[in-house]
Amino acid sequence: MPDWPDQPWILEINAWTWLSGLSAGCGRRITLDSVPAQIWDELPRTGADGVWLMGVWRRSVLARNISLSDAGIVAECHGALANFLPEDVSGSPYSIAEYCVDRHLGGPQGLAEARRQLASRGLCLLLDFVPNHVAPDHPWVMEHPEYFLRGDKHDLQRDPDAFFPAGENVVARGRDPYFAPWPDTAQLNAFETALRAAAMDTACAIAEQCDGVRCDMAILFINRIFGQTWSGRLGMVPATEYWRELIAQVREVHPGFLFVAEAYWDLEWELLQQGFDYCYDKRLYDRLVAGSAERIREHLAAPVGYQRRLIRFVENHDEARAATAFPQLQNRVAAVALMTLPGAKLLQEGQFTGARIKLSVHLGRCPEESPDEELRAFYQKLVEIVRAIDLRNGVWQLCEQRGWPDNQSCHNLISWCWQVADKKYVVVLNLSDWRSQGQIFLAGNTLGGRDWHLWNLLPRQDYGRRSGQEMSTAGLYVDVDAHSFQLLELLSLET
Repeated sequence: MPDWPDQPWILEINAWTWLSGLSAGCGRRITLDSVPAQIWDELPRTGADGVWLMGVWRRSVLARNISLSDAGIVAECHGALANFLPEDVSGSPYSIAEYCVDRHLGGPQGLAEARRQLASRGLCLLLDFVPNHVAPDHPWVMEHPEYFLRGDKHDLQRDPDAFFPAGENVVARGRDPYFAPWPDTAQLNAFETALRAAAMDTACAIAEQCDGVRCDMAILFINRIFGQTWSGRLGMVPATEYWRELIAQVREVHPGFLFVAEAYWDLEWELLQQGFDYCYDKRLYDRLVAGSAERIREHLAAPVGYQRRLIRFVENHDEARAATAFPQLQNRVAAVALMTLPGAKLLQEGQFTGARIKLSVHLGRCPEESPDEELRAFYQKLVEIVRAIDLRNGVWQLCEQRGWPDNQSCHNLISWCWQVADKKYVVVLNLSDWRSQGQIFLAGNTLGGRDWHLWNLLPRQDYGRRSGQEMSTAGLYVDVDAHSFQLLELLSLET
């Protein structure tokens, strides 16, 4: 099996809807072990190092019925599918009835074949691990009630939306501290020693089937956060953190296994310290959507060693599609930021072709959308350029930009540079509604003493010869259209 590279690019594919779409296109049922070879061949062209097959585990029949009875979920599904039918609801992939690949997708044998196909193309496989909860009809609910956060009959009477009966027990529904309980879940108890042992066994079993996991809402199982969420209902706080124990045990057997945390609330660094390889960078996403160069600069001022361990994205299944979250031109600017910043990348199926419909995770079928061929060509060229440059092996630094007393439009710009071998690259973004100018100062003052030839790489334009001494003292002059970017290559003319 291939190894994960540093700062990998990961392509998220909703396994259920992807196979549904392939089945419709092929006129026959497609499962993970019968995906046509040409479909697997397309995946490396995204530049991905690995694929996250989201939602492969067996889904809950009870959870599906709960989804169908929820007016909000049904309305969301109607909004995504004009010809929506109840059978289009597959149930939430995060209400797991068993950590066994769903038979509808091809079962364990199907997943094993998919992994072989990915590996033969140099791609790793990422799957889901959901620490906080399982489905209400998961076998543990009846067989191991001690694994769960429980209440009593008074809790059930007082708040039936937060608790449900399970035999002689009353079990809490899963939740985070800021939202209503999730009705299709049963809350696991992070402080329970027996649960931790069972979760470790589950994670080790998953690790036999893939190369890494994306851990859903990993923040909820930090001891401190779990204690705050369920204050008054818990026993002694464990001496060790859940994630430290689980990650260490999995890596005893699978040293290169990748752990990615869905993380929010400024808890990224804490999770990285507990053993995660990468954490979601939701802050960058939010600031790109807001279009604030100043706030993005503040975020990118963090140490580069920390930034390399963030996983960056402009869309995923929890967020709006990038084609709708960003205006058309801004979508390209956000894509350049994503692809040229340090850190891992999270891409989503349909992102490169401008998919606009955000699917409910409860849906098992996706609508047909006409691809945006111009955006596809843009992404194809951007991926080709960035992969050829090999930024992962370069040195990144945030740049300073300055203006003039009568022109401070430089504040609309944000820029960074890369040193890769003997070449330099400068990225300048304008997220504003105004054409903007500035002088860019590359960190390290290493331009003097020679001349440089400048190329804009996308689209390719010859910007001619520039004096290194002038760029060192007065800066590199840039003039960037509104909602646009420059991706510059500086080639030394010193022989």
